[in-house]
Parts: sequence; structure tokens; C-alpha cells
Amino acid sequence: MTSPLSPGSERPRPAPAAVGAVVAGPDWRFTVLTSRLIRMEHSPAGNFVDAATQLVVSRDLGPVPDFEVRRSHDRVEIITEHLHLTYQPSRGFTRSGLAVTLRTAVIGVHGGAWRYGDRWDPEELYRTNLGGTVRTLDTVDGATHVNPGLLSITGFSVLDDSGSLLVQEDEWVRPRPHSDPASGQTPDQDLYFFGYGQDYRAALRDFFALTGPTPLIPRALLGNWWSRYHKYSADSYLALMDRFATEQLPFSVAVIDMDWHLVDIDPAIGNGWTGYTWNRELFPDPEGFLKALHERGMQVTLNLHPAAGIRRHEDAYAPVARALGMDPATGADIPFNIGDKAFTAAYLEHAHHTLEEQGVDFWWLDWQQGGATDIPGLDPLWMLNHVHYLDSGRERSGPGQVPYRRRPITFSRFADASSHRTPIGFSGDTVTTWESLRFQPEFTATSANIGYYWWSNDIGGHMLGVKDDQMAARWVQLGCFSPINRMHSTASVFNSKEPWRYSRDARATMNAHLRLRHRLVPYLYTWARRAHTEGIGPVRPLYHDHPWSMGAYDNRNEFCFGDLIIVPLTCPTDTATKLAQEQAWLPQGVWFDLPTGRRYDADAAAGRILTFSRPLEQLPVLARAGSIIVGAEDFAEPAGDNPRHLSVVVVPGANGEFVLEEDDGSPEPGPDAVVRTRFTLTWDKPAASARLEITQEGAQGVVPEEREITVHLLSTGGQATARVNGTCVPTKERPADGFTLGGGLDISLGTIRAADGVMLELSGVHMRPPTPADEVFRILEPAQMSYPAKDRAWEVVSSGVTGGALLGGLRAAGVPEVILAAVAEIA
Repeated sequence: MTSPLSPGSERPRPAPAAVGAVVAGPDWRFTVLTSRLIRMEHSPAGNFVDAATQLVVSRDLGPVPDFEVRRSHDRVEIITEHLHLTYQPSRGFTRSGLAVTLRTAVIGVHGGAWRYGDRWDPEELYRTNLGGTVRTLDTVDGATHVNPGLLSITGFSVLDDSGSLLVQEDEWVRPRPHSDPASGQTPDQDLYFFGYGQDYRAALRDFFALTGPTPLIPRALLGNWWSRYHKYSADSYLALMDRFATEQLPFSVAVIDMDWHLVDIDPAIGNGWTGYTWNRELFPDPEGFLKALHERGMQVTLNLHPAAGIRRHEDAYAPVARALGMDPATGADIPFNIGDKAFTAAYLEHAHHTLEEQGVDFWWLDWQQGGATDIPGLDPLWMLNHVHYLDSGRERSGPGQVPYRRRPITFSRFADASSHRTPIGFSGDTVTTWESLRFQPEFTATSANIGYYWWSNDIGGHMLGVKDDQMAARWVQLGCFSPINRMHSTASVFNSKEPWRYSRDARATMNAHLRLRHRLVPYLYTWARRAHTEGIGPVRPLYHDHPWSMGAYDNRNEFCFGDLIIVPLTCPTDTATKLAQEQAWLPQGVWFDLPTGRRYDADAAAGRILTFSRPLEQLPVLARAGSIIVGAEDFAEPAGDNPRHLSVVVVPGANGEFVLEEDDGSPEPGPDAVVRTRFTLTWDKPAASARLEITQEGAQGVVPEEREITVHLLSTGGQATARVNGTCVPTKERPADGFTLGGGLDISLGTIRAADGVMLELSGVHMRPPTPADEVFRILEPAQMSYPAKDRAWEVVSSGVTGGALLGGLRAAGVPEVILAAVAEIA
């Protein structure tokens, strides 16, 4: 039968290595893919695989590197620029028979040498492998062990592809040759040795070359998602979306949980978890409902638990039954069987395509049941992800029968190391506790170590736990800087994430960060494009960028968000000071905190460790001097559109550049569908001047020809004069908003044509971060402590002393240690 995924043949898809890369014997084979990546195969019957597998899509990674082969009695050595492999055929793939040594230095004291059988122990006191990710966080409350990733302080890792099935040219899968017909298992071994030392970015680049790149995701998915397990009706859901719009809370993805379909069904045919038929009492006009959401600039996903198959109450039952040669009159259940081509074709065409024609954009595959299929060795979760992702990008008929394709997407749990090819990831049902919140930033960033960049976590927590307004607000702050920001709650009348259901301070904090997330979409989409083309994670641990700095490994909760460093605050505020604290590391350089405008100098090559203290409404967001953060200025413009009104936040003190990347949203935008807008900052501190040049290159019609641009200078003041292409424009002093952006100057460039080039010139402009006295006042003023002690402390501050003298004076005045720690951050 023809595959429902592709008209290709049933032959395994070829994926051979380049000629000249192979060194082989009767039952072993080594393939030098790069000077730091070697494939190692052992097969007693000589069944070596050159086809694509579930994990590997290509083994031709470019020109074969130079390498030397030394052969002697019962010994083979392969020496590349970076690796030295030693193999004794008589001992086979055993600890004494196979070893690889790195020929470069590594950061780990005992690193650089691997023997077959070495396994990472996640309980080790000092982590060698830096970790990867796990299938799901279901039932996890707090931290959990993750599977190993590609990156390691020992400098190496091994990917085991032995259990991976072969992929055919029609995108279906088959077991490996001579595998067990029942289990699909094989005695053959198929390993990939990554010996990249601390060149983490190169390891990930070659991983993507081997396994396929991270795809581009639809831009709208980078905005705010609304998700709640709740029995909405069409009217109540649309009313909620309109309330969000009235509150200026922009959402771009509507998640409809399982009550969209019939759930109260005849017990004789099972429970209502699986369903494909609209509940017409709640949604009498599904097409009209979906159209109304699209008119609001939103994409729509429906929750799906497919394990129970197609049963007689479904609208799709009769056509699916007939497609499978069954008589619908019997009412017999149609079991779920994603390993069967006929079932899969009928399942897609009649249960899914009809709903997509009504307006469903993508599916939330909530698969938790079972691990077996009709194809031995095939994980049904992997096949669900594979099938739905490919099917979502199929050719369709548009108006007038004009064929078109959509950018493929699915939303499901992690299956294996190839899952980066089928984003978005659903991390499972999160327990609503501080412990879960505290683990989430480390979990999400660490997943980048296995190339898995697009986790969607339950922001705010899904189930159990307690209602805690502070925790909810801190979680939304984290969501603002997560790969995907999906608010979610379980089926409880008390558990929902509308900001107005929380206290005044929590609500204001949630509102500010939902708005900021919308503003950040153009910035984050640029990084999404870089993830696709360069293999760099939009959200990643600091050691990706600073692999030789030990400080980058010490504080696993802080992470990079694009070029920014985020320090999540994941504990309650102190009752006396109203501050929460988190220790973090800053790399060498000059840094500014976007919400406060504070400046931090990390002069030492080893960087600087700081304790950051913040009230509920703020968290540290650090940007290097000279950074440029380009975003959306207008909440009314949908997140999925290339915005007409741009916001450009400029961090003072150094030269800098940012290239905004935008495309036409097509499935595979080529050069004729991409626009790059370059923002180049020149900062001349001695001359009190600055220049921001804007240039644009790329295809016409992709972005608005004319745009409004508002420049927000951080921590900047003075009697500044601004000229745009030689014409004077006004500057406006901007106070700190108290939440996400510190004070400075605003400059409206008006309506401009970036393709013609734009030059903003500033004179009389100076860096003006908040003064230490102002900062200390803001720390002392809300502190719940005695007035006399406050007055004595203020006298010390007003005296003008700094550094140790300031801290000593405050301690003598009776200031509590937690406040002293907050002052030390700025002293």
C-alpha cells in the first residue's frame, strides 16, 4: 500500500557516508565523519547500515577529513587531527577492545579518554556529562534526572543508534536487517562518538548535520498561548479572548483542551478521553468559532488523546471503517494502530483533515499510553510525532483548488534524540510548586545540550500544589523568557491563570511580562531562524557561549535568551525586605540590567559572581553594553505578522549590532523570501555622541515597506539632540516602568523606509544608570524594619561613602543582612 506520508518507494532511504571515510573489517566498521565524529559499527553477520534511520538522516558531512590508519596484528588505529581510536578485533566491542582518546585539552581533569561501555552516572557528585532531557515531566515534582546530552566536561559523548529503525523513501519505517521479528532488536551495534572537547557549538552543528536541522516553527507560536483544561463554550472562549484584548494582553495561540470533543459517551465503548467529534452543545458552529479566533490573529490547536482509536460515536467512524474494509453497521471499534499504513491513512484523512479544513491549525498530541506497535521496535510516540509533523506540511488545495503547503508543526512529548525535528515539545503535566518552578529553567536550558530547543512547559503549573500569587507571577516572568510561553491549568474552578484572578502586585507583574513577551517575538524569531540555519539554541546554558569559564557551569538556573542573560527568581520574597535573591555569574564585560538600568562591571577574565535581589515585579535581564533588542511596539499587531511598528532598545556604552531576520512564513523560505534589517550602533563616550544606522536587504513584499520605529535608549540622559537622516527629531525622557525597562530616552524616528537606509545621530548623550543613592533608597523604602534604623542607614548613604565603607556603615546602623546583600549588588 502507498504510504500516507509520501509517494516514494518502500526502499530504505540511502544515507551513505562520503567515499573514503570508511575503515572496515569482516564484522566491524568505522566511519570518519569529521575529525571529531566517528561512527563505530559492530555486526557479527556483517549487516552494516547505509540507510537513513529514525535518528540519522545524512552521513555525508562534507569533505572527508585527513586521517591516518595504522594496522598491526589484532590492532587497528585511526588518528585524526582531534581523535585517536584504538580497536582490537579479537576482543570486539568491549571495554578492553575499543577506546578513543582526544588529542586536545579538555576542561575536565579526568576527561579526554573513553572506553567502550563507559556510562554516565547521573548521581555523580561532579557532573561530567552536562545532561540532556527526558520524555516527560509527568508526575515529577521538582528536580529529576535527565538523560545524557552531547556536551561534556570530559570532552566526549556517545550516541547509540543501534535500536533505531530504518526510514524508507516513502517516510515509513522498517526494522533493521535480520532483527528479531518479535522485538525488533538486533545484536548489531551502531554508535556515534562525539569528541568535540569544549567546542560545544561545533558538536551541535555536526549533530544537526547528522540528524537533520531544527525546523523553522510558525512565528505566531512565539507569542503567548492560552491553555486551560476547562469546559469552555465557543461564546465563553471568545469572550475571554476579547477580555484579554481589552486588557491589552496579547495572545497568539488558542489551545482548546479535551472538552472540545464529546467526552460523555456510552460506557460500553470506553471513556471519553479519545475524541474527534465536536461537542455541538458547546461549539454549535466549529467553523465560525475557529474563524473568529483566526480573525483575532490566533492559531488554534486541539488536544488529542488518540489511544482508544475510532469508535462508533465519532463523525469519522463510518468513513474510516469503509476505508479499512469494515462494515460501519457493525459498530465494531477501530483500534488505534499508528504502525499500520491503512489505518494511518484513514486516521489522517477522515479524523484530522476534515477538522483541519474547518480551521484547526495543529494538534496537541497528548500521548501517554503504551510503547508498542505492529512494527517491532517502533515507539508509537515517535511515529505519532513523525506522522503528524509530515502530514501537517502536506500539499493541500486552497481556494480555486490552488495547491499550497503550510509550515509543518506538531505539539507532543519528547520521543528520542531525533525529536528536535518535530517541534513543539510538550513537557507534561507540571505540579504547581516552587520546587517545580525552580527546576524548570535548568530543565529547559539543559535540553539544548541534545539539540532540543522548543520545549513548551506548563507555565504557572498545571495540577496539584497550592495557589501562591508570588509563585504564579514568577512563573509568568520565566515564561516570558522561555522558548514557548504557554499558560496552563488543570480542571479546577479555582485554578486558572487569568492575571485578574491574582493579587494586585502579581497581576501587574503578569500583565507586564505577557506584554513584554509579545514585544520580544521579532527578537526571538530571529534566534529561531539562527537555530535552523546555525544550530544555536535560542534558550541555552551559559557554557554554550563560555565553555572555558568555570562560572558558566556553577549556576544552572541562569540561561541565555538570545544574547540576553536571564536570572530567574524561583523562591518567595523575604517578608521583611520584599526581595527575592538569586546568585548568578556574569561573563567578563560591562552589563546592564534592562528592568532597572543598573550597570555591572565584570572586569576579571573569570567573570563575576553576584547575588541579585529583586522585588516581585522584576527579575534580572542582563544585556551587554552595545546590545540592541529589536521587538514589536504595538500590541494590536498579531505576533504572527512581521510588525509595522518596531521597538529598538539600545543598551549604551559600546558599539554593537543586531540583524533582524524576517521571512514570508512559507514552509521553506529561501533567499527570495527573507529580509535582514541590520541595526549598527556606534557609541563614542568621550564625544558624548552615538549613531544608529539601519540598513535592509532582501526581497520586496516580505515586510512592510514603510515602518514606524521607536528607539528606547536605556540608562541614558543629558541634553541630547537627535537627527534622523539630518532632520532634528525630539527626544523624550522616559521614566523606568518599574517592571521590564529602566529609565532613559525615547526617540520616535517616525515613518521610515529601511530599504533606503536610515541614520539616527545623537549628540550630548551620556550614560546615566541609576545612582547608588537612588538604588539604596528603593531597597530601604519598602523594607519592614524600624524607622530609626532606616534613618541611620540613610545618613550613611547620604554621606557619599561607597563599597566596603557603605556596607560597614549600614551594618553598624542595624540594617539586616538580607538588605546588606541587596545593597552589595550595587555598592
